[in-house]
Amino acid sequence: MVLIWNHLAGGDANYCAILVAINSILQIALYSPYSVLFINLVPSWFGAPIDRSIHTDIWPIAQSVLIYLGIPLLAGIITRFSLRWLKGEQWYDFTFIPHFAPLALVGLLYTIVVMFANQGHEIIAHIGSVFRVMVPMVMYFLVMFFVPFFVLKAIGFEYAMVVTQSFTAASNNFELAIAVAVGAYGIQSEQALAATVGPLIEVP
Repeated sequence: MVLIWNHLAGGDANYCAILVAINSILQIALYSPYSVLFINLVPSWFGAPIDRSIHTDIWPIAQSVLIYLGIPLLAGIITRFSLRWLKGEQWYDFTFIPHFAPLALVGLLYTIVVMFANQGHEIIAHIGSVFRVMVPMVMYFLVMFFVPFFVLKAIGFEYAMVVTQSFTAASNNFELAIAVAVGAYGIQSEQALAATVGPLIEVP
C-alpha cells in the first residue's frame, strides 16, 4: 500500500521498494516476539492488571505472520526470479508487472470489505470504542508523517526522498494486523474490530 501512495505522491520508487522489503523481513522476524512483549509483559510493568482474555502465545501469531506475510514474500521472490529467467527482464518489468501489480490493491480492498461486512454490526454497537481507537491513531499518523517530512526537508533532502521516508514512517501493515487479530482472537473479537478500524484512518 505504501508503494501505491508513494507513487501517487512522486516519491522515490526504488528507495521505497528497499524500505518495504526491509520492513517485511523485520516483521517476519520481530512481529511475534514484539506482540508477546507488548501484550503480555509491558502492561504489567506499568501496574496494569493482567487480562487473560487478551493474553496470547507466540506460536499462533507466528503462524499468522508466516501465512500472510512469509508465504506471499516467498512466492514473490520465486515469481520474480523464475519469470525474469524464463521470459527476460523486459517482459517481466514492462508486461507482467503492470498487469499483475493492481491485484495487491484488489486484495487489500477485498480484505477490508470482508472485515467490515463481518464487523459492521459491532462497529455500530460499539461506536464509542471505535472512536477511542481512532483518536490515538489520528494523532499517531499526523506525528509520524509530518515530523520526518519537515525534519528531512529542513536538513535538505530532495522531495522524492522526503515523501518516501514520511510515507514509510507513517505506514502500518494493517493487513497483517487484521490477519493476526483474526488468527489469534477470531473474526468477531474486539481485537479484530480494532485492527479493522486502522485502515479507516490510514487510507485517508
